[in-house]
Amino acid sequence: MERAVRYSKKREAILAAIQGTRCHPSAEWVYKQLKPQHPDLSLGTVYRNLVFFQQRGLIQSVGVIQGQERFDAALAPHSHFVCNCCGAVLDLPDIAPDSALDQTVSRQYELTVQRHELTFYGLCPSCSDPQQYLKEETSS
Repeated sequence: MERAVRYSKKREAILAAIQGTRCHPSAEWVYKQLKPQHPDLSLGTVYRNLVFFQQRGLIQSVGVIQGQERFDAALAPHSHFVCNCCGAVLDLPDIAPDSALDQTVSRQYELTVQRHELTFYGLCPSCSDPQQYLKEETSS
């Protein structure tokens, strides 16, 4: 039997921060956003609550990008794009993972595939713009 979970203002604020952004935040990002309003918030509290939310299916991990695990509150099946240069993570809502592929892999390899993720990697518009690169180089 699962024990009752106590209400926590910090837990509520952490979930609201993730649900209120489209940037696919890291624990550190959430911590920095909430620390001014919750001075006694610790990074450990943020990490524990992120695990708590994942276990309950309220958020999902997008994976580790540039050394930090990133999270997404959008739970409907969708794909992602990760910029190899700046680390931006973008939702690709119109590119849904193909359930037929799950069935093909299940049959072909005698597995029970429950889901798969589709992530594209490359350069975002800002990082692939040579003019932007030149502006940054000359301003350094």
